Amino acid sequence: MNSREIALTTLLEINKNSSYSNISLNKNINNQLAERDENFIRELVYGVIENKSYIDYILSKASKIKLQKLHPAIIEILRLGIYQLVFMDKIPKSAAVNESVKIAKKYGHKGSIGFVNGVLRNISRDIVYFSRIETKDDIKYLSIKYSHPEFLVRRFINKFGYKSTEELLKANNTTPKLNIRVNSLKINKKDLIVRLENKGFEVSEGKYAKDTLIIHNPNKITFLEEFKTGCFTIQDESSALVGQVLAPKEGLKVIDVCSAPGGKATHIAQIMNNKGKILARDLYEHKIKLIEENKERLGINIIDTEVFDALELDPTLIEEFDYCLLDAPCSGFGLIRRKPEIKWNRKEEDISELFNLQSKILEVVKNYVKKGGILLYSTCTILDEENIDVIRNFIELNPEFKLVTIENEMYNSDNIKTLKEGYLQLYPNIHNTDGFFIAKMIKEG
Repeated sequence: MNSREIALTTLLEINKNSSYSNISLNKNINNQLAERDENFIRELVYGVIENKSYIDYILSKASKIKLQKLHPAIIEILRLGIYQLVFMDKIPKSAAVNESVKIAKKYGHKGSIGFVNGVLRNISRDIVYFSRIETKDDIKYLSIKYSHPEFLVRRFINKFGYKSTEELLKANNTTPKLNIRVNSLKINKKDLIVRLENKGFEVSEGKYAKDTLIIHNPNKITFLEEFKTGCFTIQDESSALVGQVLAPKEGLKVIDVCSAPGGKATHIAQIMNNKGKILARDLYEHKIKLIEENKERLGINIIDTEVFDALELDPTLIEEFDYCLLDAPCSGFGLIRRKPEIKWNRKEEDISELFNLQSKILEVVKNYVKKGGILLYSTCTILDEENIDVIRNFIELNPEFKLVTIENEMYNSDNIKTLKEGYLQLYPNIHNTDGFFIAKMIKEG
């Protein structure tokens, strides 16, 4: 199976099973592939998902047959071909067309082969015309150009205005750098940087999270002995800020109610110098297994794991914990750079349902916090309805909880203006991190 076929198989799998792109890619990419081929496959898959609306717009101009009448494999073959023609200057037009036709011979019928050939050759002859977006509607234009659902574009324009929305959509379609978190229980940051640089990796330090490094050429970094022995783990800088903002003290008790895969819980354990107690819970056994694997690799022994539904109150744990972390289920709209399929898998009506779910979980887990203890709420989204609106609603219903300043926990506050108020919101286009929200509350006695 060649690189384009692997990309096709991955896209079909993502669409059919609503799979995450990173999981499908890792499953389908053979470790024996050359780095160049692996990078080509990743660019094709992410490029098609990121630009799907724009590609489909071009396809609809070039095809007399409506998309919904085409076989799924033929649609994806055409999308791959159009992406190569429009976005990949280094791929000869003839190769983009001919390779697509070859794959169509294998996955389509006789009529579809000529159809794929005709459509792609037609586009290749006049890319300027087919690429031109012909609409005066601002929302529709941005939705097509940057391939985001119209409801999201509308919400962003209402909050940020046109110019900032365009910058955000652009940022969402960029490829993020790989971030790793140094495990200070096993190695210090400077020593790990030296080791990685000696092995040919280009490394820089994170801007906001002090335990984070940015790897600019991360190919096969998880094959390193340093990864296998737990000197570092993969975690975005925004996510690593959760433990940093929580700032738990040694010897105290923490509960992480939606913990898998355990990145935040293991970081909290690291900050506590592996002294104290952390209870990490999640809804399914396979998710608990991920936490167990992570804590073992990182050399952490203060985390206990349990399968437990965060929506259910555990009466045995009332006011048992000094710190409670709720990394809440959310739309994930802050992760579009990493998982572009998220923008297509969510609907507008999901947002109000998520607000209700997040609020219900908060109402349960507030009971686990001691008087004088900390409740920290986080999400990987950028919608106020899932973030500050949830917190304000919660505090209004539970006045014993107050937002507490997080200025002291941040060693860089560039472009973050709400630290005194007790929360922060990160954006890909402003902070060059995943979109992320963190709010820190104290339960007054």
